[in-house]
Amino acid sequence: MPLLIAVDGRSGAGKTTLALELAALLREHHSVTVFHLEDIYPGWDGLDDGIARYVERVLLPLRSGRPARWNAWDWEEGRDGPERTTATAEIVLLEGVGSAAAAARVHLDAVIWVEADAEVRHRTAIGRDGETYAPFWQRWADQESRWLAGDDPREAADVVVQGHLNAPSPRSVRLALTALPACAVLLAPERAGRRGLTLDCERIDADPEPAALFRALYAGSAASAWLDSSDAAGAPEGTGAEPGRNRFSIMADAGGAFGQQAIHRDGITEISAGAVTTRIREPFFRWLDDVWGRRAVRVPEGLACEFGLGWLGYLGYELKRETGGNSSPPAADALPDSALIFAGRAVVIDHAEGALFLLTLTDGRPDAEREAWLAQARRAVAAPGPAPGPVPASAPLPVPSFAGRDTREEYLAKIRRAQAEIADGNTYEVCLTTSLSAVVEQFDPLQAYLRLRSVSPAPFAHYLRFPGFAVASTSPERFLRLTSDGAMRAEPIKGTRGRSSDGTEDAALLEDLRTSTKDRAENIMIVDLLRNDLSHHAVPGSVTVSRLCDVETYATVHQMVSTIDARLRPGSARAGVVASAFPAGSMTGAPKISTMAILDGLEQVPRGPYSGAAGYFSLTGATDLAVVIRTLVLREDDGGTHLTLGVGGAITADSDPEDEWNEVRTKARGVLSALGADFPAASD
Repeated sequence: MPLLIAVDGRSGAGKTTLALELAALLREHHSVTVFHLEDIYPGWDGLDDGIARYVERVLLPLRSGRPARWNAWDWEEGRDGPERTTATAEIVLLEGVGSAAAAARVHLDAVIWVEADAEVRHRTAIGRDGETYAPFWQRWADQESRWLAGDDPREAADVVVQGHLNAPSPRSVRLALTALPACAVLLAPERAGRRGLTLDCERIDADPEPAALFRALYAGSAASAWLDSSDAAGAPEGTGAEPGRNRFSIMADAGGAFGQQAIHRDGITEISAGAVTTRIREPFFRWLDDVWGRRAVRVPEGLACEFGLGWLGYLGYELKRETGGNSSPPAADALPDSALIFAGRAVVIDHAEGALFLLTLTDGRPDAEREAWLAQARRAVAAPGPAPGPVPASAPLPVPSFAGRDTREEYLAKIRRAQAEIADGNTYEVCLTTSLSAVVEQFDPLQAYLRLRSVSPAPFAHYLRFPGFAVASTSPERFLRLTSDGAMRAEPIKGTRGRSSDGTEDAALLEDLRTSTKDRAENIMIVDLLRNDLSHHAVPGSVTVSRLCDVETYATVHQMVSTIDARLRPGSARAGVVASAFPAGSMTGAPKISTMAILDGLEQVPRGPYSGAAGYFSLTGATDLAVVIRTLVLREDDGGTHLTLGVGGAITADSDPEDEWNEVRTKARGVLSALGADFPAASD
């Protein structure tokens, strides 16, 4: 059966040119025919009848594997002309206004919609067809408008092309088609071409100031990521921190020839690359396995980091709907379930060696943009940066006035409801969360993140910028690491005490956490949950707990941390490992699935990026993800910025509700103090 692909869009959008150029590319590996709907429209008022003729005489025969026989319209005589035939082929491109109408879509394998501005379309159409078309332009355009008022091929399209914008390349459209499940088998040769890339690595012995370097390279990027070991200067001895976790920082954006942005929302992943957007209508983790689940490059010699370019960003808590949880109630202002960039170029800083690596993808062809970026990066590394210390000077940030989603009494009531669920045997531990929010004007997300990293440095801090929103985190918690050779590690945090400026009191707080029976019980329950999560994909007998209930010290808190290690079973899907452990047990409680349902009833709002995971999915097959905690989410809001800070804690049968409320205040302190803000008095 042929692969039927419609190329639709309003007149003058550039459909014909795109279809013909795309056909030429596809003929490298396949037999291809092209059908133009303009040949079958019955006159200048014939859009609706033309669509009906197209479906009956062209689509249905081709769908059944038979040649299509149809009559071309004689525009001079105003009647049907001679019969013509469209032969079957491996791929048939069906080009023209209405080729992806609702009546046609049920018979198609893929839809490409070409979008263009009305003025551009008018100019293009008249330039193409001459003045004979001019008197009929508005007449035909009105038919298109009436048709589109009751049909929306653009919304249903699998690939959307911004015609006449950035000169969309047919190669980009062909690449987009290879990502569609319906096209994957037939376009296997084209998919194989995606893997013919090499990773270039250039080492520079330098130790630049990270904030200055990020500003120089990415301040103007619409979508960028900074995975920031902001505590790389090292912690004092005796803090309990695992060595090596804060060795590397990664900076990247979605620019360059290979750059992409992927937004997943409501079961659809939209991948944007320049003028082309591809929509994948399948579960997120299935898509992730397709784009990441196997090793595509090897780590260059001399680079100790497992990141060899790939995807960076966050997986929001609402992806729990794919891993045993339910969908949260919809929210009009909810952020995407996941937001990632694909980095075809990046900077990796090795803080231990005082070295920096410039990573770039290449297909062996000359790439002037790649060379220009490398030159820019070298200049940025060589430029003198500010001395370490306070946040670099910029416009002062206004002090936010936060309000709590729950008052103290409301949160205490939820704690008691959680304990009732525990008493009824429905759960053992409930990781209950709430949030603080504020709206401010002229709030620079990067400046806010620099404040956070200055006050609360952490090994898994990150700053993620996407159009319309940003995520600024000082997370100390690793969710999951999977190396290219199959080593798995999770490091859950459960148990927190605030720091004191008085040394004696601070030591007492640490000791209180270390000897707390309740906190140890919380931690051990999550360790047991994660042992089970990893065992689904582990070599039997390889799951071990290499560290249990250790205490780590950070700038504003002491934390109880454990480490679970395992070895990936050969043949296991790497994205499946992430899905099995997601969301982090330290943010749900145990047992995970039943407890998530309880949390849905208690919280009743989406958590968004908070409680999810953030990090990278490398082309080497490795991933390293943090739990999104101690995190400020910043969303553009009618000229201002809406700030959200998620906070919470684990509830067990012997939790004291007052102590749990105080722990919420403690966890919020690091972010709030960095912004000069206070915990909302009204919440108390």
